[in-house]
Amino acid sequence: MLFRRVVPATEVKRPQGGGRRRADDREALAAILFVATSGCTWRQLPPVFGPCWQTVYRRFAQWSQDRVWARLHRVVLDELGARGEVDWSRCAIDSVSLRAAKGPLTGPNPTGRGKLGSKIHLLTDRNGLPLSLGISGANMHDSQGLEPLVRGIPPIRSRRGPRRRRLGKLHGDKGYDYDHLRQWLRSRGIAHRIARRGVESSQRLGRHRWVVERTVSWLAGCRRLHRRYERKAERFLGFVGIAATLINYRRLTS
Repeated sequence: MLFRRVVPATEVKRPQGGGRRRADDREALAAILFVATSGCTWRQLPPVFGPCWQTVYRRFAQWSQDRVWARLHRVVLDELGARGEVDWSRCAIDSVSLRAAKGPLTGPNPTGRGKLGSKIHLLTDRNGLPLSLGISGANMHDSQGLEPLVRGIPPIRSRRGPRRRRLGKLHGDKGYDYDHLRQWLRSRGIAHRIARRGVESSQRLGRHRWVVERTVSWLAGCRRLHRRYERKAERFLGFVGIAATLINYRRLTS
């Protein structure tokens, strides 16, 4: 099981003895995935999963703090890369905004009547597989997320040769139309195709950018991402990592 590679080891027996049996990691993972995909609250977690919702929530919070979901995402990407499933030739970048409760990395949404929100930044390969993820306040401009996303791509295994993290070409809409971004991409040996404001229509990029828009709709398959309920940013990022991992895992098992 891929999850066993990344989950931190825990002490099963209590030194002082006694107490209740510790919930199995597999049971806790199944419950967390149910919350992520169904969008239910922690208190609504059905008892069929075994551990109580407080135990599952504490496990999720600890794993989010330990960056378990980011490591799991990377493990699945490595498996895809080893099979030659990652296509680096034409990658795409985009973002999506959603309503949020109070907490860090939130801000007034300019497209949502100024209501508080967060933004998910996403970079995918040619097949729409998420390679790099990030979150920010809804008032952060898309262009500010390009460099962190490209830098955040992990070294991914290849079918032949060393690990790879450099894109072949990056497609973006007019939100990334800045000369300093083009220059930065060229300095890293990355070709780019970014729509220019007032010169061309973003629809000309449709045949290559639709994959990232489709991935955004796949993220919405995790109903927990329809609105941000987590106050702590690391826990919201944990759900984003779970959604991206599920997308990649479906490709791995298809």
